[in-house]
Amino acid sequence: MKNKRILVIDDEPALGKGCRLVLSEEGYEVDICMNGMAGISALQNENYGLALLDMKLPDMNGMDILRRIRREQPGTYVIVITGYSTVQNAVKAMKLGAYDYLSKPFSDDELIFAVNRAMEKKQLSDENKALKEQLLNRFSFTNIVGENKTVLDIFQKIEKVAPTETTVLICGESGTGKELFAGAIHARSQRASKQLVALDCSTLSPTLLESELFGHVKGAFTGAVRDKPGVFQMASDGTLFMDEVSNLTLEIQGKLLRVLESGEYKPVGANSPKTTSTRIIAATNQDLQHLVEQGKFRNDLYYRLNVFPVYLPPLRDRRDDVPKLAYHFLRHYSRKTGKNIKGFADDALEMLTNYDWPGNVRQLKNVVERLVIMSDERVLDLLNLMDQLRSGHVPGRNSVPQTQAELQARKDSILTEQFLPLQKAFLIKALKESRGNIARAAATVGIKRPNFHAMIKKHHIQAEAYRNPQEGGPGS
Repeated sequence: MKNKRILVIDDEPALGKGCRLVLSEEGYEVDICMNGMAGISALQNENYGLALLDMKLPDMNGMDILRRIRREQPGTYVIVITGYSTVQNAVKAMKLGAYDYLSKPFSDDELIFAVNRAMEKKQLSDENKALKEQLLNRFSFTNIVGENKTVLDIFQKIEKVAPTETTVLICGESGTGKELFAGAIHARSQRASKQLVALDCSTLSPTLLESELFGHVKGAFTGAVRDKPGVFQMASDGTLFMDEVSNLTLEIQGKLLRVLESGEYKPVGANSPKTTSTRIIAATNQDLQHLVEQGKFRNDLYYRLNVFPVYLPPLRDRRDDVPKLAYHFLRHYSRKTGKNIKGFADDALEMLTNYDWPGNVRQLKNVVERLVIMSDERVLDLLNLMDQLRSGHVPGRNSVPQTQAELQARKDSILTEQFLPLQKAFLIKALKESRGNIARAAATVGIKRPNFHAMIKKHHIQAEAYRNPQEGGPGS
């Protein structure tokens, strides 16, 4: 127990000394104040876990002191002690925030029992508070990097829905951070001191998924050698995050609907149902409404899940956040690897911003991690970036344009986002290897010197910047 300090506020010297003697043997540190003002001063200057407060003091009314403690030191528990105890006084003190009361005269055992119970309750309360603070820090909006208006609107939605018991459906492409936003909702809910359980519905077969959700009893199937609780039992009174709910079979969808409607479920092989008070946050990267129309998702379950929808935009729709995210991941992985990488060259940052990021924030995070691991330079340039993106997915390459306008738009997109950065990286590499000598660089790559010179001019590349190989190019 972290705080074992107790303050006794009582004008009877014998009572104070007696409390100190008894409680000291229990491992508590006890201070004594003989009047109300001294007690208030001590509470303001020191950190006490518990106060034993007499209701009748020479200078102040105990109820007034109790009100002040609850207002100014809400983390301090209070047990009121009085020789003038009545049921009415006890009830009034409890309503004002006292944890318990003792009537004079009380025995040593009564004192020890009341104090131990109060301090155990305080410890549990402090641990729950610390857990909630840790959750809030972990799922703080400052850890969800973004200043795009759409993202800021999502933060406001989360602040409003989190304290409620409402079911939330988070929609968005893979890699947009659905689990991170689910954690932010849980951390701001009334269930934050309870467990947040996450389950990816796309990773298990239907049989295993049903057992994972609802549990099973011994002998329900081959290998079921003992009863096993499901996530609905583990997350009861807490939050269950169900990722990729679109992968649920129609049979499991029906059982999930029953949980949402009645709080009841039946473990695999069980004869009687169990109950749960789990709050569900569901997530999907597919259009559930479209799946309903195809008969692949239950209409009634869709409306049960879609009470409060939150749509996470893909990274390509919030390009203004890409530089902030890139630098956030750069600082994180630089610290993790012990490298002193200062930033990105302008052309590299421009390409990061213009790239479509089909894998969204997760892909950007992985690319930056690889860049930090592979680079020995202090500034990450376009050449570093092209090496990491070379084997990556070319946005839209698998979809065939439907019209001439779409074909031209695709051509322009590929030229701008793929070929021109690749061409620039090609020129920079040649200049690096030739230490800024244009003629040697042109000869090495097989391009006539005037053409090579025209190309570097088009890309605003300064050949002299690569004459010192230690500098690592522009922006170092």
